[in-house]
Amino acid sequence: MGKPAVKTAVLTSSRADFGIYLPLLAMLQSDDAFDLEIIAFGTHPVEKYGYSLQQILDAGLNVAYSFATAPLDDTPADISKSMALVNERMADVWKEKPYDLVFALGDRYEMFSAVASAMPFNLKIAHIHGGETTLGAIDNAFRHSITHMSHWHFACTEEYKDRIIELNASSERAYNTGSLGIDNLRQMHFMDAAALKQKSGVDFSIPSLLITLHPETIGFEDNIRNTDQMLMALGELKGYQQVITMPNADTSGLMIREKLTSFALNRSNVKLVENFGTQGYLSAMKLATLMLGNSSSGFMEASHFPKWVINLGHRQDGRLRTPNIIDVEFSKDKITEAVNKAAISPLPAFPPAYGDGHAAEKIVKILKNEFAID
Repeated sequence: MGKPAVKTAVLTSSRADFGIYLPLLAMLQSDDAFDLEIIAFGTHPVEKYGYSLQQILDAGLNVAYSFATAPLDDTPADISKSMALVNERMADVWKEKPYDLVFALGDRYEMFSAVASAMPFNLKIAHIHGGETTLGAIDNAFRHSITHMSHWHFACTEEYKDRIIELNASSERAYNTGSLGIDNLRQMHFMDAAALKQKSGVDFSIPSLLITLHPETIGFEDNIRNTDQMLMALGELKGYQQVITMPNADTSGLMIREKLTSFALNRSNVKLVENFGTQGYLSAMKLATLMLGNSSSGFMEASHFPKWVINLGHRQDGRLRTPNIIDVEFSKDKITEAVNKAAISPLPAFPPAYGDGHAAEKIVKILKNEFAID
């Protein structure tokens, strides 16, 4: 008789981390060595955030648990209460299901709470995207804390693996596998402009800016000014369709949503999108003239095409810079100048920074070796 399947849980709290997980989920689901279950929380079951739980169900994955833990508002108190709710709900999950392996990805506050709740149960966490640094977000503290609580570490660059080793004072079970995001891109069947228009209603045959603005969660009191400066710049930029994906459920996130919604009124060239889906978003990135904002996708995924990225402010300070990144302060004049210059400038050639597109295979191979599975 063979070894029993490894009871495996994957924690996912938003459309963003689920999209990154996809290549790994496909491999785990197709391998009898793993008994895969999804734990979907955060914004997944919430209609106003796009009900991304449907994407998980459409992928044919086994959703063992689903509960909404998104904050009711965007104040620090609401975020803190949301974290407590995650901890409480997850404690019941861990009590009921003694998983052998739990995947956690990234750095968000709700992911931190889910992992922290597993610690008294002595569960083994496999952390993806550790070792990175984002000095302009409280996510930095959450990411490094998850690293300290994790058993396996799957970094996407050698530099990030080295930081994990530094944090843990040990190289044990720390690996540079490359990024699952690059796996996604290597395997992706991209939609052309016509197909994407049919799916999303947005026509990328028109020169388009793909824009995502998240709050800077350190110094969040500056988010009103930052948002106003970006919107004033967008108001002056002519000749582009402006496609804006909506922000995360962070402190000040609702304020940004309200300002974006107000800005889009009576502007036919501005399109607000709650959830493109993974294929749709990556296809939009490929088709866009350039990217603008402060999303982490402007660092990893955008380097693959490559695509010019106007990175605003300090949310992503500390991340690896590739030559397609242009860092700009939240200043109307500097933003418009950077967009206009990038739009007519050729992109420099540079080597891949985030692996060879086989991260999922490497992760599964490492874990099979750990669990002594042939």
